[in-house]
Amino acid sequence: MPQTVREVMTPGPISVTIDSTLLDAARMMRDEAIGDVLVVDDEGVRGMVTDRDIVVRGLAEGRDPSSTPVIEVCSEELVTVQEDESVQRAVELMREHALRRLPVCRGDEVVGVVSLGDLAIERDPTSALGDISAAPSNQ
Repeated sequence: MPQTVREVMTPGPISVTIDSTLLDAARMMRDEAIGDVLVVDDEGVRGMVTDRDIVVRGLAEGRDPSSTPVIEVCSEELVTVQEDESVQRAVELMREHALRRLPVCRGDEVVGVVSLGDLAIERDPTSALGDISAAPSNQ
């Protein structure tokens, strides 16, 4: 069983700039078959936007997806985990903060994302969540 977050994370997180629109982010998620993207500027990571953020904080609030910048709906206060920390620590952080995705860092650089699905596949691949998470994308 994997012991460190590095062993279960999805490496190479995808990002968009702070002035990218909700539509830009949604298309990036579609094209990459992912549910989140990091929001960055010249100074580094500013937040994370998920498919749920786009729907709940964007569309449901009546925002125009073709003109609303992702910075307006993203989560800016990120909880992160270091890549060499234990998988158990990632689970604790996700539980404590009610997170489905957790950026993984090497020092100050985000190098991956660990999701509930990643953990389910590793911890209990025969569970419903593990089985669904391991299935190919339904694009």
